[in-house]
Amino acid sequence: MDISVVVPLYNEEESLPELVAWIERVMQENSFSYEIVMVDDGSTDRSWNVIEELRAKNPCVKGIKFRRNYGKSAALNAAFEVVQGNVVITMDADLQDSPDEIPELYRMITEDHYDLVSGWKKVRYDSKLAKNIPSKFFNWTTRRMSKIQLHDFNCGLKAYNIDVVKSIEVYGEMHRYIPVLAKQAGFTNIGEKVVHHQKRKYGVTKFGWNRFINGYLDLITIMFVSRFGKKPMHFFGLWGTLFFLVGGITTLWLIIKKLVCLYGGMPFRQVTDQPLFYIAMLGMIMGLQMFLSGFLGEMISRSSADRNKYFISKKML
Repeated sequence: MDISVVVPLYNEEESLPELVAWIERVMQENSFSYEIVMVDDGSTDRSWNVIEELRAKNPCVKGIKFRRNYGKSAALNAAFEVVQGNVVITMDADLQDSPDEIPELYRMITEDHYDLVSGWKKVRYDSKLAKNIPSKFFNWTTRRMSKIQLHDFNCGLKAYNIDVVKSIEVYGEMHRYIPVLAKQAGFTNIGEKVVHHQKRKYGVTKFGWNRFINGYLDLITIMFVSRFGKKPMHFFGLWGTLFFLVGGITTLWLIIKKLVCLYGGMPFRQVTDQPLFYIAMLGMIMGLQMFLSGFLGEMISRSSADRNKYFISKKML
C-alpha cells in the first residue's frame, strides 16, 4: 500500500464527508493505493455515524473510536499501530489542511528519502493574538532546545516513512514534538514543506490557551527524558554532589573561621548565629536528596522493561 492517511478528530461531523471526498479525488488522480484511518477521539456529535456511512461507501475508510476524549496524541498513537502504508500522512479533520499537498509530501519521502516532512503554515488564517503570536514563540523555543530547524512543529499535516511511526510512542501532549521523538529514535533526515492553510469552514477550534502551557511542560519533559531518562544519576548525582560540596565547604569554612578567631582572641559570631550557616546546611540537605533521587532513579531505570530499547535500521545476518 502506498499511503495511509491518518485523521484524528473530535466533533467534526460536518467536515468529514467533504474531507474524505477530497482525499479520494487526490488518490485517484495520482493512482495511489491508500487507506484513510479516522480516529474518533470520544466525539459527542454524529462523527462516528458519519465515519460508518463513509466506510459503507468506500472500504478504504477505516475507523477507531475511543470511549472518551483522550487527546490528539493518543489518537495518533492508536492509528500508528495499525497503519500499513509505506508513507503515513497525518492531517486534521477541520479542512484547514489541504489533501492536495499529499502527492508532493509522498514524493519527498519516497524520492528525496526524508524520514519525516513537516508542513509549514507560512501564511495562517488563525487569530493572530490567540494562535499566531504564541505559536511563533513556541516554535522558536522548540527550535533552540531541540536543534531541529522547523518553523511549525505543531502543524498537523506531516508525512512519515512507515518505519518512523512504528518506532515512536506518542503520549500525553507529545504530538507537538513528533519530530523530536523521531530524532531521538535515530531518524535525523527531517524536512519541511510550505503548505496551504485554509480558514476553518465548520465548527470551532478545540484548543485553548492551556495547550501552550502544557506544551512547554512537555517540551521540558521530553528534553530531560531524552538526555537523562536512562542515566538519571548523571543529572541528579552531578548537581547533588555540587550542592553538597558547596554547602559542606561553606560550613567547614565558618567553623575554621570561628576557631581561628577563638585562638587569636578576636571577637567572633557563633556559627549557628550566621544565616550563611543555614544556607549551607540547606545546600547539603538538597544535595543529599538530589543524590539519593538519582540513585533511586538509576535503580528504577536498570530494572525497567525497556532499559535496552534501541532501533535497528538494517540487518545482514
